[in-house]
Amino acid sequence: MRVLQGGYVATVSGDEHDGGHVVVDRGRIVAVGPGAAPADLAADAEVLDVSGCLVTPGLVNTHHHLYQWLTRGWAQDSILFDWLVALYPAWSRIDADLVGAGSAAALAVLARSGCTTVADHHYVFPRGGGDLLGGIVDAAGRVGVRLHATRGSMDLGRSQGGLPPDFAVESTDAILEASRDAVARFHDPAFDARVRVALAPCSPFSVTGDLLRESALLARELGVRLHTHGAETIEEEAFCRERFGSGPTEYLEGLGWLGDDVWMAHCVHLSPEDIARFAATGTGVAHCPSSNGRLAAGIAPVADLLAAGVPVGLGVDGAASNESGQLGTELRQAVLMGRLRAGADRLSGRDALRMATLGGARLLGRDAELGSLEAGKLADIAVWRIDGVEHAGIADPVAALTLGSQPPLELLLVGGEALVREGELLTADSAELARRGARAAGVLRERASS
Repeated sequence: MRVLQGGYVATVSGDEHDGGHVVVDRGRIVAVGPGAAPADLAADAEVLDVSGCLVTPGLVNTHHHLYQWLTRGWAQDSILFDWLVALYPAWSRIDADLVGAGSAAALAVLARSGCTTVADHHYVFPRGGGDLLGGIVDAAGRVGVRLHATRGSMDLGRSQGGLPPDFAVESTDAILEASRDAVARFHDPAFDARVRVALAPCSPFSVTGDLLRESALLARELGVRLHTHGAETIEEEAFCRERFGSGPTEYLEGLGWLGDDVWMAHCVHLSPEDIARFAATGTGVAHCPSSNGRLAAGIAPVADLLAAGVPVGLGVDGAASNESGQLGTELRQAVLMGRLRAGADRLSGRDALRMATLGGARLLGRDAELGSLEAGKLADIAVWRIDGVEHAGIADPVAALTLGSQPPLELLLVGGEALVREGELLTADSAELARRGARAAGVLRERASS
């Protein structure tokens, strides 16, 4: 039994308690409320005084590309299509060892930014690269975060009119077989699962309609979720209209890709009609504000999505298009970008916190388990110190996280187990992860230049 008390508790489910408590037992939250914990619960518990802290649910990252940790700083001034063309050749030289090293470093950074659950979209599988998905799963196990590993894919090479080079794609049949195998090997449907799997053909400009259609059928047969990129750039819009005679949303809907088991990354260029279709079908959006800015893709209509009832979560995206690699900083970015597009009164800090927690959990199909501080839910909890010089005296503790600089992470729990304490990762040696990640990035640079 562990008790956190004395901090400002933002449950995200509706209540907030200044000087409240959260009680954890055997990996789950058993009590949340104002004041000190009930005496019968605190009697034999480890009581942690978190005065001067903001207590929130652990953050949920709904879109990442962990392998891209190895190519941070590349193609710094490119839009998406040019950036991809510049990076595909390097990515085609990855292997399981490099991906494992890069993923572990990226996951450590995510944990140190308050993230307890990570959805990773891995879609590059070079021939002879080894067990890349297994390397990512192993890295998540070492760091200790929950992982939603999406088995991504590309089967539309340049010779067929797609964007990726032919050497970077797989055959449709091989992808479907590998997707089925990934679910069999790694997917855990249990309430407290550490690893789940989704199927994730990459994007309309890198996969065939056959793969999209068959992946949707397979995912629903296997009982797993679906993920892809959608409506990210005006170039994608033009590609879809030229090739398919419709925009990305209409095209994907015709292939079975709208539904409450689907979430799409970015969704920057959605019409009002597209937003209505997302809302009517329960299709979710992973909003990646920093990456959208880095690649000059535009500002997603987040306020309109939320007002329509579309499920929205936050994502970092790959560290090659968001070099910070942190989820905590995306809350502030989401607020600022959203207000630039929609106005100051359309997107609050608490909207951003909800997107980063309960909204993200909903996208991953886990809002009954994660995303808010409620009795019965898993004890994935972030404790942020807000009594330092950066935040002391702030009128609203939640604003310290959503409008201020990212507060120091005092404690991060996953299933009640401490992953981070006073900003330091407890489950692995951060310095060693950094060295391995740097070596792997150097190896990939050498391969790409040879």
